[in-house]
Amino acid sequence: MRDLIPYIKLYRRHWFGLTLGMLLGLATLLAAMSLLTLSGWFLAASAVAGMTIARETFNYMLPASGVRGFSIARTAGRWGERVVSHNATFKLLADLRIFFFRKLIPLIPGRQTNLRDADLLNRLVADVDAMDHVYLRLISPLVIGVIGILAISGFLAWFDPALGLVLGCLLFTLMLSLPVVFYKLGKKHGETLTMAKAGFRIRLLDWLQGQAELLLFNAEPAYRERTLSEQSQLLLAQRRMASLTGMANAMLLLATGWSLVLMLWLAADGVGGSTPDPMIALAAFATMASFELMMPVAGAFQYLGQTLSSARRLNEIIHATPDTQFDPQGHQASVRGEIKIQDVSFSYFGSEQSVLNHVTLELKAGEKLALLGRTGCGKSTLLQLLTRNWDPQQGQITLDGTPLCQWQEAALRDAVSVVSQRVDIFNGTVRDNLQLAKPDATDSELTAVLTKVGLEKLLDGNGLNTWLGDGGRQISGGERRRMGIARALLYDAPILLLDEPTEGLDRRTEQQILSLLFEHMPDKTVVFITHRLVGLEQMDQICLMDQGNIIERGNHASLMALNGRYTELWRRV
Repeated sequence: MRDLIPYIKLYRRHWFGLTLGMLLGLATLLAAMSLLTLSGWFLAASAVAGMTIARETFNYMLPASGVRGFSIARTAGRWGERVVSHNATFKLLADLRIFFFRKLIPLIPGRQTNLRDADLLNRLVADVDAMDHVYLRLISPLVIGVIGILAISGFLAWFDPALGLVLGCLLFTLMLSLPVVFYKLGKKHGETLTMAKAGFRIRLLDWLQGQAELLLFNAEPAYRERTLSEQSQLLLAQRRMASLTGMANAMLLLATGWSLVLMLWLAADGVGGSTPDPMIALAAFATMASFELMMPVAGAFQYLGQTLSSARRLNEIIHATPDTQFDPQGHQASVRGEIKIQDVSFSYFGSEQSVLNHVTLELKAGEKLALLGRTGCGKSTLLQLLTRNWDPQQGQITLDGTPLCQWQEAALRDAVSVVSQRVDIFNGTVRDNLQLAKPDATDSELTAVLTKVGLEKLLDGNGLNTWLGDGGRQISGGERRRMGIARALLYDAPILLLDEPTEGLDRRTEQQILSLLFEHMPDKTVVFITHRLVGLEQMDQICLMDQGNIIERGNHASLMALNGRYTELWRRV
């Protein structure tokens, strides 16, 4: 149960709505039990009165109005309880998703989140949804059940203490025993159901997202069969849980029947020492009504195993320690853009091979640096260190004289704009994707920046409301790259990190984008990674890297005069 503690603590934010929902649920339950109890007594008393002279003096109006009142109260209470409790629960789940997402972000791209996208999505959606069981199926039914038992037992004890005591003992015995029994029975099935849901979602998402590649390589039938196999396992787990629910209902019906027989036997000689009268019907119908409060309790704990499994899966992320931790009270200042990389070495977790070897660089504010080298030489890794996605194992990186590890995260993120090799496009409009970089940007600003990067054709038709699709499926790879550049132009940070910004563009568009970038960054500190020898004449420094080392350094003229590796590359173009 300790796995649920982080989520129960979140309930304090919505205590009013959750408590109000619980009170409305209790009122609804009491109204329902009162309705059945009063109706049973009223029918029996009316029948007896009709057969005797009491029909002339029997008050039919008061019980009838009570029946109508309890009926209206039950309906209104049920509606109010659903509205209030579900509203509070949905707000709670929204807070939980935000809480989970905030815990997840610092772990990326750390080694703790070596998970597939579909698995993370399943944790964020299905496992978080399972947390509503804690309130709706555990806490609320138990609290309402205990108070309801005391109420119905006290009501019967008012007329006959023995009947009230017997019914109370029966109900408390069932409330203490049934949850334990069904938790034991449902624990394994609940865990299996949680893992089956995760496995099916992962397999299904892989199958859907990879349709083009799977069809191209004739692997689609095999993936479809694996997806169907995962689906079969999920259906089997759901069938077992449904069988358990049926068993719970059957046991409740059996307990209701035997309890009713016992109560009728005890009340057969009269209630409260009186002769047999309609009060026997009141005791019988009160017994049947009391089992309405047991129905949610019996079935609640069979899902506890599923809830605990989901909580453990969420806790794997929530309790994980980020590889790079920021100090909330860290350094904050206006950034000039002076970067120093001092004797930095780095290797990825679990790898003995060093990606960077004793790299030393210095960039003054406003200088431009180009990094050249073949794939895997450590260029992109160096950018990851500059954004502090990782920390070097040796050496340090400073920004304006302050080590990166001492900067507050928000201040560091505000100072750096990145155009990475992979530009993420979200399933939204052109406006939505651009406003990630500048939320307060006007439509005229967004239109202007799209025109600058050569994406004015996206403004045709729906304009800024054009839908880009999941992952930007409606646009090409080059257009996605230019969307990333448009974001960098909007963000306007003092430090600009560009990782292959013109990759996938034709030469004419490449020249247009480079001219735009150089126009945009005259006073910015720039680190520019490229394979293509274009625009290098305008760089203050050029570093040629190989196997994590800087093998040549200088500006274009000095490197050409050196007649080394850089000159060889230039002559091949």
